Amino acid sequence: MKNTIPEWNLKGELILNCNCTVFCPCVVSLGKHPPTEGYCQAWMGVRIDEGNFDGESLAGLNIGMVLDIPGNMGRGNWKAAAYIDERATEKAFEGLVSIFSGKVRGTTGLFSMLVSEFLGAERAPVVFENDGPKRRLIVGKIIQGEVEPIEGPDPNEDVKVINTGYWMGSEITIASANKGRVRAHGRVWDFEGRSAEICQINWHGPA
Repeated sequence: MKNTIPEWNLKGELILNCNCTVFCPCVVSLGKHPPTEGYCQAWMGVRIDEGNFDGESLAGLNIGMVLDIPGNMGRGNWKAAAYIDERATEKAFEGLVSIFSGKVRGTTGLFSMLVSEFLGAERAPVVFENDGPKRRLIVGKIIQGEVEPIEGPDPNEDVKVINTGYWMGSEITIASANKGRVRAHGRVWDFEGRSAEICQINWHGPA
């Protein structure tokens, strides 16, 4: 009997802050152009507004991740660690680990191809807050981040890159980090003032 891949989907919002000095070139080059520093170190957070994994609700849960990439994103050799909302049920926890490791394919399936060292997943207090235009991610003492859209000539409109083939989402709001501190797996980073992005996500398993 063949193993079937559970059905899953996530809708919500993602924020990411990396060490690039200007807006992340991976959004438009789709990983072909190197990061501005030649390598990528990043943290990201996901707020799930709607979602299911094999019939188990994921709505209301948050996830944090730390990514360490030695060169062009498309060449792989990533290291990644995931922090799953401590409120998740056991089934939701296992489902989110499967999603964010790429095990259940679909939108996040590329993780299984690009991440050569998955540093594991653990439960943690993961807080994703919206404060006007600002978004904050707090994962205990591991990640303390806050991003905010950059200002354009019209203060009522975010500066965006639209109609992209970027896997995270086709419309990316360009942001900057007011705070971006990471202490995880021997890594100590501070990306305040560096590149950040915000996007709405609509991820799902393979069609």
